[in-house]
Amino acid sequence: MKETRFVVVDIETTGHSPQQDRIIQIGAVLVQDGEIIERFTSFVNPQMNIPPFIESLTGISDEMVALAPTLEQVIPELLHMLEGSYFVAHNVQFDLSFLQAQLDEVGYHPFKGPILDTVELSRLLLPNEESYKLQQLAESFNFQHDRPHQADSDAEVTALLLLKMIHKLEGLPLVTLQKLKEITTRLKSDFNTLLEPIISKRLTSYNEEVEQDFDIYRQLAIRKKTVEANGEEEVLITQSQLKDFVEDTFTNLSEMKKKFPNYAVRTGQLEMIEAVSDAYESRSHLLVEAGTGTGKSLGYLIPSVFYAKTYGRRVVVSTHTILLQQQLIDSDIPALKSMLPFTFKAALLKGRSHYLCLRKFEQRLQNHLDDNYDTLLSKGQILIWLTETTTGDVEELNLPSGGRSFWLEIQSEPNSCSGPQCPWFSRCFYQHAKKMAQKADIIITNHALLFTDVAQNHSIIPSYSQAVIDEAHHFEDVASNHLGVSIDFHQMAFLFNRLANSKQAISSVFGKCGQVPAADEKQSLEMKIETCKFEIDELFRMLHSYVIKMKKSSSTEVGRLSYRYCAPNEHGSLWQSILECGLRVYTFLKELNRQLEYYVQHLNDNVDDLSWEDRGTIADFQGVTNDFEETKQIIEQLLLEYDPNAVYWIEIEEKGAKNATYLFKKQVQLKETLADEFFAKKDSVILTSATLSVKESFSYFIERLGLEDFGPKSLIIPSPFDYRSQSKLYIPTDTFSINEEPELFVSDIAEKIIKIAHVTKGRMLILFTSFKMLKQTYQIIKERMGEDEFYLIGQGINSGSRTKLIKTFKQSDQAILFGTSSFWEGIDIPGEDLSCLVIIRLPFSPPDDPVLQARSEHMKLEGKNPFMNLALPQAIIRFKQGVGRLIRSEGDRGVIVVMDQRVNSTRYGKMFLLSVEDVPVLKVNTNELLTDLKDWYQS
Repeated sequence: MKETRFVVVDIETTGHSPQQDRIIQIGAVLVQDGEIIERFTSFVNPQMNIPPFIESLTGISDEMVALAPTLEQVIPELLHMLEGSYFVAHNVQFDLSFLQAQLDEVGYHPFKGPILDTVELSRLLLPNEESYKLQQLAESFNFQHDRPHQADSDAEVTALLLLKMIHKLEGLPLVTLQKLKEITTRLKSDFNTLLEPIISKRLTSYNEEVEQDFDIYRQLAIRKKTVEANGEEEVLITQSQLKDFVEDTFTNLSEMKKKFPNYAVRTGQLEMIEAVSDAYESRSHLLVEAGTGTGKSLGYLIPSVFYAKTYGRRVVVSTHTILLQQQLIDSDIPALKSMLPFTFKAALLKGRSHYLCLRKFEQRLQNHLDDNYDTLLSKGQILIWLTETTTGDVEELNLPSGGRSFWLEIQSEPNSCSGPQCPWFSRCFYQHAKKMAQKADIIITNHALLFTDVAQNHSIIPSYSQAVIDEAHHFEDVASNHLGVSIDFHQMAFLFNRLANSKQAISSVFGKCGQVPAADEKQSLEMKIETCKFEIDELFRMLHSYVIKMKKSSSTEVGRLSYRYCAPNEHGSLWQSILECGLRVYTFLKELNRQLEYYVQHLNDNVDDLSWEDRGTIADFQGVTNDFEETKQIIEQLLLEYDPNAVYWIEIEEKGAKNATYLFKKQVQLKETLADEFFAKKDSVILTSATLSVKESFSYFIERLGLEDFGPKSLIIPSPFDYRSQSKLYIPTDTFSINEEPELFVSDIAEKIIKIAHVTKGRMLILFTSFKMLKQTYQIIKERMGEDEFYLIGQGINSGSRTKLIKTFKQSDQAILFGTSSFWEGIDIPGEDLSCLVIIRLPFSPPDDPVLQARSEHMKLEGKNPFMNLALPQAIIRFKQGVGRLIRSEGDRGVIVVMDQRVNSTRYGKMFLLSVEDVPVLKVNTNELLTDLKDWYQS
């Protein structure tokens, strides 16, 4: 790469249109011989006014460019620099399109050299970065970037990024570089010309130092796994040592502060350690509500590790969110290992679909002709990632949007696994994760896998009798989701696409067996497939029409219409047609599956004479066949059978495709299943969360989870935070009632939010219970506030996942974040990034939510009040979760504003305030609120 010249360019402009807008600043950096050797920068007089937004973004004003040279005067020096060089930019199409347009305007020929886009390169070569924005990459690599959105600073950082990526390319194994070259011919950048000299050099001078770091197998390079030392001495621990350790370690404040800089003595944490240890020793179940800041992770990890090492029995720790899983495995477990006087093993085990199947990926790499851009980029990312990952877990990857579909083709799954016969079996990521779990003292997993394990007769997670359920307030809902069934048109369409791909591959395998299916058999299969696809399309269209016709639908959080159905009670010709069509679909799936199974059996009879690749193709075909069998059973459960203990409903996208239809079935009551299949089979289960109690009682959770007969112990550990001095809760007394004036309510809260935001300087999280109301409020605020006054971030409005939206919020000045149910919990925004929480409505589930309706009806039959025993406890727990977003550390300060008058005007509203009784409550009008708020922020 020494002779190669790269000119890294960044251009600041008056807007986004190369035809209408003008350049106001150019920065260029010449990179050669692995270093920066020349820099060029100049303001440019655009001969037009700079818009306020651009001035705010870049810090470049009209005055700064007034005496600057014109582009015509600047361009010769830049063109001289670009001669014989790559044109490099972060989002190269933007910078190059502006340059080309204005070169043409001043009479120069367009630039025709090779181009490189560092956004594309960073996506490809840095596959596990959370963001590919220049500022975030600069932070990630500690590049100094004092003036984002100024051309010289941006060009300098982009040059450093380019050098880092070239260095990374030069350190890749030869087989990876060669595979990349096959893929990258259709990328936006001239990546191939960048690779050629690196590959040529590697071919002529073998670099053993580079190659020995990788496991090269079947023309793929993967990171070598660390070989564990054998014969590790087993340390015997006694429970008395736990007491000594806790006393010695947690009272030695200076030592604790070395490992945890923010550590403070937490009596609640010590109390939890003792309670969890006692529960293990007495073989009893325990519920622990541990307030924010208690340090509950160590509160259960320490006694769990001591128990595991004392008795040689592994403990499973299950979480609801991936975020907490990663915190445990990346932070808490390593910290605990540094504290303990003995060693222990911890392993992370996720559901199989999280892991890459190397066999599938190898086969999918062999053909790129039909791949779209996102698939090609995903293949390249995974090739790079394989040289780095030890887990093969998709959560490490930042795939492009279309890459998720590609992942479905290459993920590990039981239906298509070849087992020990697979050539990749000894290197299989999923098998490695299972092996590590078998050896572990502590297994970190998630609630979903826990219930998959229950459904599959405890065959996935290594046997255990002690478990910790963190984020336990989700336990029932995850069980309900995971033990239920659902299907939609998109799933079925994807399954038929997989069948089409498998058929193409399987036909060549038949040829190698010397027996190709007869023409009439092939024709019969094609007819079955086409007929089945037609009937499925018709079925989902009719279900869509039925929901519209019934007009008893309500909008879900994701904007769908929902209708609860009960098959024996549905009437009318349309429903009858749906049942008849459902029966036809079931029958065609049954016949199709029978023929596919016949083919699989025939191929398996001849498998001994086939290659590993062909055996893999058969395994994939078997997987598709099994999926069709499962789909047939789901259609039968959802339309042709009826379980009185289950609730069924349909969701549609009213403005989407006419077959955009989703069917669901969930159990109404799970307590017997949970009691018999989970709690009765475990010696001790520790259920913990920051929100488990209602009115300081665990009776709601004990009843919902079927724990009454087990006599569980319970413990409430209050938060160590001083909520009286750190927070306030305001209830504006002059807010409209939504039930009487819904339009005025939305308009009024939007106005109040704007006024409050001016005091808090944004930094607000606004929680809604309705996606429709979120969009209405967002739009009103956007229209009423001054231009670019606040940065508005709306769930479902701004693109991106919840994690991405939260990260954008943290990194933005004067931001307001609008969220619905998923934002009520699991968000950690400590410090000044979040100082105001606005709760629009008390978080009751919609009264026509199908599961809530069915559970309420079941409660009425038992003679219970569903509002007091179900809806209200759920809402209070959710309210406590929402309030918990505000104060995340001892140094946090902030306010909560509750707009819903029911918290003040109803008897049950008082229960919400009692659930956060440590927070001072002020019932004031808006003007008084704003005055007090100003004093609060100035104090």
